Amino acid sequence: MASSSCLWLLALAFLLGSCTSLALGDLDPPAPLPLVIWHGMGDSCCNPLSMGAIKKMVEKKIPGIHVLSLEIGKTLREDVENSFFLNVNSQVTTVCQILAKDPKLQQGYNAMGFSQGGQFLRAVAQRCPSPPMVNLISVGGQHQGVFGLPRCPGESSHICDFIRKTLNAGAYNKAIQERLVQAEYWHDPIKEDIYRNHSIFLADINQERGVNESYKKNLMALKKFVMVKFLNDSIVDPVDSEWFGFYRSGQAKETIPLQESTLYTQDRLGLKAMDKAGQLVFLALEAPLLEDFCRMLCLWKRLAASEGSTLLSATKFTFWFSFIFQDFSTKTRG
Repeated sequence: MASSSCLWLLALAFLLGSCTSLALGDLDPPAPLPLVIWHGMGDSCCNPLSMGAIKKMVEKKIPGIHVLSLEIGKTLREDVENSFFLNVNSQVTTVCQILAKDPKLQQGYNAMGFSQGGQFLRAVAQRCPSPPMVNLISVGGQHQGVFGLPRCPGESSHICDFIRKTLNAGAYNKAIQERLVQAEYWHDPIKEDIYRNHSIFLADINQERGVNESYKKNLMALKKFVMVKFLNDSIVDPVDSEWFGFYRSGQAKETIPLQESTLYTQDRLGLKAMDKAGQLVFLALEAPLLEDFCRMLCLWKRLAASEGSTLLSATKFTFWFSFIFQDFSTKTRG
């Protein structure tokens, strides 16, 4: 896990990009947009080395901000277990209810999802437009799913061994789909028809069985959808899924980018239109894992204006950081 001294950089860069600018004559600065965080597999809302550290540091750096780190369950242990064994559709429904009841979110919020939390928050954006999600940043999210579980973080490795065996035995079995989180975004490129017909979560939010116009409309309402890909990620297979890429259908060796997929060319989800409008941001990092994402800064204006992806090296980090307070003053509300 990243050291606590640098975890705030990712969140700070994202949040400051969504603060409103202070017009001349305004006596009081506007309140920053709230932030909703959804952790990844095997993590919890309040782990002091991950989500807990991010929450505290964002609150320290952005006075007055409301940060909601989602806890799925009544205890931290349940939160971790549910990241493996609670139906994703049920989780998304629960989160939508939590957001709808939070009075501090009703004027809009930013969202940041880590690993599988990235695609889960995208589902929230598509299914639950109220309160409105303003910007979404997906850190290593698997938006086209996974076809492999090569490595699991930390103390969850024994659980992943079990999951790997279960997925290999029958990922699209109804009972497994209903009870195993990772099966719900398991995408078998060799058995596309089976995936399309039996995936109860990913195939739905990716419009594989038909176009739900409300999903498309709601996602396109985002001001920015940032996708962060870790080039040497050893957890996600294929890593291209973090940018909506995936294996070419019928095999599991060659990958194609989002722009060559049917999802994009037919614009089933609005991603093509969003891409053309500059709403999609593709950021690549040379970090091996999420634990090493300290070097990343999401520079909203610069990324939005750039062509394709932006790769930040350690040598560029200090230079870009010097622009952070200058570039993140644009309005993102209404």
